[in-house]
Amino acid sequence: MSTPLKLNVKILTVPAQKHLPLFSPPEYSSASATPFWPHSNQSQRNPTSFQMADEEESELSEKQKIDIAKWFLLNSPPGEIQFVAEDVKAVVNDDVLYEEAASVAFPLYNKSHMISLEMPGGIGDVLVTSFGELRENEYLDPRTAHVAVVDHIKQVCPDVRPALDEELPSAYVEEFRCALDGEILRYVGEAYPKGVCSVYCGNGKDAEGPGSDFELVVVISAARHSPQNFCNGSWRSVWSIEFKDEVQVLELKGKLQVGAHYFEEGNVQLDAKHECKDSTIFQSSEDSAITIGNIIRQHEAEYLASLEASYSNLPDTTFKDLRRKLPVTRTLFPWQNTLQFSLTRDITKELGIGK
Repeated sequence: MSTPLKLNVKILTVPAQKHLPLFSPPEYSSASATPFWPHSNQSQRNPTSFQMADEEESELSEKQKIDIAKWFLLNSPPGEIQFVAEDVKAVVNDDVLYEEAASVAFPLYNKSHMISLEMPGGIGDVLVTSFGELRENEYLDPRTAHVAVVDHIKQVCPDVRPALDEELPSAYVEEFRCALDGEILRYVGEAYPKGVCSVYCGNGKDAEGPGSDFELVVVISAARHSPQNFCNGSWRSVWSIEFKDEVQVLELKGKLQVGAHYFEEGNVQLDAKHECKDSTIFQSSEDSAITIGNIIRQHEAEYLASLEASYSNLPDTTFKDLRRKLPVTRTLFPWQNTLQFSLTRDITKELGIGK
């Protein structure tokens, strides 16, 4: 059975700022740090307080500007960090400060969104994730046994090299990793038309044979970017599988995340997260791969079904809550006959209207 789904939906109509995140940045008082406050608790603030704060304090420090720039870059919607970067660079109006913020924000954004980049020479695609990060700007692609050199700010892979032996798992672990990679590759090809996947060795990569524990990590990333149609979205799932040889058990932990952004005549974002667990028996590499693939397929299918069900109910739940509700009488205010209210009669009598 699927776990009850909790949606985190952020909705705001801001036509002029379509690529800006729908959250509030670090709370500095200067006007340059507060372009808008979309949170309900922020929108209820008194604008006068900001004006007074602006008068009391001087211009933001360089550190504050860098922090705010990093915040906006890190909270960019899926596939839109380059658009946000253009606006942030113009607002900061200082190349040195912008580059300092970008050098920190872009790598974090790329890894958290698990973007895929094409490696030169037609070798394949590499996922930019913390699980494959070897050193600064170098990421392992276990399937091809290559290491991609990544330019985070340009989001390209300009160079690639063969992986060293010490950067790869042992033959025993690789047998399980390769079998699982093939199974996940088939699943992703069926379920996610533009999906990219990879299987990494998280722990115990030097295990030499039975009796040793190790961990594999399945990463699935799929994105659909269509800015010309005012929408972008992404799917990210990470599955950690612990192979416990002593108890002959495999333990799975999954983290799923869906993000979507629609910005035609407004600004609507969806951010949904889900975690799940499962377990199965320790088998041969091929049998374990098939079992793990089926478990992942089942949990992700159930989550997608729950997500679609919740999404179809949004008009009657979330969106309905945004509208002004009727009074307790459940009737509209009778503007054509206001004399039925005692307040109207009292005002009429007091002012002598109608005499």
